[in-house]
Amino acid sequence: MIEDDQPEAGALTKRDFEALARFRFGIRSYLRFSEETVRGHGLTPQQYQLLLALKGFPEREWATVRELADRLQLRHHSVVELVNRAQAQGLVERAAHPDDARAVRVLLTTAGDRILTRLSALHRAELRRMDALLTPPWHDSQDHDRA
Repeated sequence: MIEDDQPEAGALTKRDFEALARFRFGIRSYLRFSEETVRGHGLTPQQYQLLLALKGFPEREWATVRELADRLQLRHHSVVELVNRAQAQGLVERAAHPDDARAVRVLLTTAGDRILTRLSALHRAELRRMDALLTPPWHDSQDHDRA
């Protein structure tokens, strides 16, 4: 049993459980949407996540394999294989690292950027559509804090 500073399970209300269940359902629905959408565009979910991690990397347009492994929560060798497959499809490219000869920069190609932009627009639209699903029906009522 894990002890922490969180309230006991008995302190949760019916609304709390409903909100948690709604959120879990929303996560799974979104992931299913994402998996089906990216596969429909010829990518695996992991490839989409790789492209997104590259484009969304803070303050630069590239990342090292080690940084990508951290972002994707994968082992280094798994990311190497993922990058190899994405490179073979023309989605990413490798380049020398300017400061570390042992490291390699991974960058999006124009084709990778193009498909990522298309897929990300679809994902953003899905998140906006799901907003109503994830927002509790009592969200705007004044009495939700008294539950």
